[in-house]
Amino acid sequence: MNTPIRRRAFLQKSALAAGLVAAPAILRAQQGGSPNSKLNIACIGVTGRGAGNVDGVKNENIVAICDVDELNLKKVGERFPAAKRYRDFRQMLEQKDIDAVVVSTPDHTHAVCVVGALRSGRHVYCEKPLARTVSEVRIITDTARDTKRITQMGNQIHAGANYRRVVELVQAGAIGNVSEVHVWASAIYGNKTLTPNPPNPPATLDYDQWLGPIQYRPYQPEYVPFHWRHFWAFGGGTLADFWCHFSDVAHWALDLKYPSTIEAEGPKVDPEIVPIDLKVHYTYPARGEKPPVSLTWYQGKYRPVGKLAPEVLDKWRSGVLFIGDKGMLLVDYGRRVLLPEDKFAAFTPPKPTIPDSIGHHEEWLRAIKTGGRSTCDFSYAGPLSEAALLGNVAFRAGKKLVWDAANLKAIGCPEADQFIQHKYREGWKI
Repeated sequence: MNTPIRRRAFLQKSALAAGLVAAPAILRAQQGGSPNSKLNIACIGVTGRGAGNVDGVKNENIVAICDVDELNLKKVGERFPAAKRYRDFRQMLEQKDIDAVVVSTPDHTHAVCVVGALRSGRHVYCEKPLARTVSEVRIITDTARDTKRITQMGNQIHAGANYRRVVELVQAGAIGNVSEVHVWASAIYGNKTLTPNPPNPPATLDYDQWLGPIQYRPYQPEYVPFHWRHFWAFGGGTLADFWCHFSDVAHWALDLKYPSTIEAEGPKVDPEIVPIDLKVHYTYPARGEKPPVSLTWYQGKYRPVGKLAPEVLDKWRSGVLFIGDKGMLLVDYGRRVLLPEDKFAAFTPPKPTIPDSIGHHEEWLRAIKTGGRSTCDFSYAGPLSEAALLGNVAFRAGKKLVWDAANLKAIGCPEADQFIQHKYREGWKI
């Protein structure tokens, strides 16, 4: 499956212009189709978040499943006996009847799966963040635009009603002009150590395929299947995992895109393991009449002390605090409260203007079938993901970044390039 000939053949095919695959549902979407028609879906990665995503599209036709572990394939294959089974996603993309692809692999293999699917003409749903490195995210974003495929990032909380009401409050001016935001998350990564004298990979696992495009490293049981987020080689810790959930509402409500500067504070950088404690300060430029925004991220021991009373922070283990010139708005996934509460006791919220979601997966499926657009497509999710990853770049580089988004460069900081740009092993490229 992994021979150089097959690999070269795939890369040659995927480098061609999109449109080589003209599956029936894709043609329907281009022409404006019926929301009641069923799509032919392929799923890459079928356990963990992959299991949730399989469930999110299970009412369509699951025609292919791909996983690097035979046990996962067997278990999910029993649910969808008509689906063809693959260990190598590149072989899967050669299957002609696939309309759309769901990518639920670890971050370090998102880009090769997503770009391959987009260039083969398929629509794509991908878990967050879009990739492991900034350069990969930008390639994904540009490829989605160029191929005109329908995309959605797996930022499921974006579909929740609470965030929509928060966006309406901010954009209606309930707390005035917002120039300061604080975002914190309680999740902890970076507290894993590697097993000495590790065993060989399980016989059912294709470890080389799990590594995919990154430089080879010996197998560790901590890597597969879940704890990979603790290690720079595969993910980006708490920031990469939860930024897209919590900072999403700030990006959405304030129309943020690329930050101008990024500066990080934390422990001594470990070359292998992500930090438990991290504080990142971002600045965003003015957007028309909207003022510049200062956004600070906190994890581990860091919290927005001084912005909220200690007893409030005790009740909000994760949250987002908008500070405007007329008040504050404190939110999490399901709660929102205007502060100070006595000032807003008689406040009447604006009438809803953002329709409630039909479901995060369903938005994407409906958009494919009718030629519409999802609410967290890659044009939005790309800049959101890049901002998350840039916080880790600033931390690892040990310097304040002045960000040139157009050229993907930290101005005057060449040591940041190694953390911005992806580097693949021989036989892989996007």
